[in-house]
Amino acid sequence: MTQKHSLTIAGHATSLTLEPIFWEALKAAAEAENKPLAALVAEIDEARTTNLSSAIRVWLFERALES
Repeated sequence: MTQKHSLTIAGHATSLTLEPIFWEALKAAAEAENKPLAALVAEIDEARTTNLSSAIRVWLFERALES
């Protein structure tokens, strides 16, 4: 089951829909990088080439591969 959350990134409100495991991983990544969740999502948003939810999933997967 997916969960929808609203964030403000780059000065505009947006909604993200992710599975709970991805929300947990995203929050943990933001904490590990000592960044607010919205700031991390904004960085992923700037570099994405697909929809934001997919970009976050890929970013998290690539991050897991690096560790």
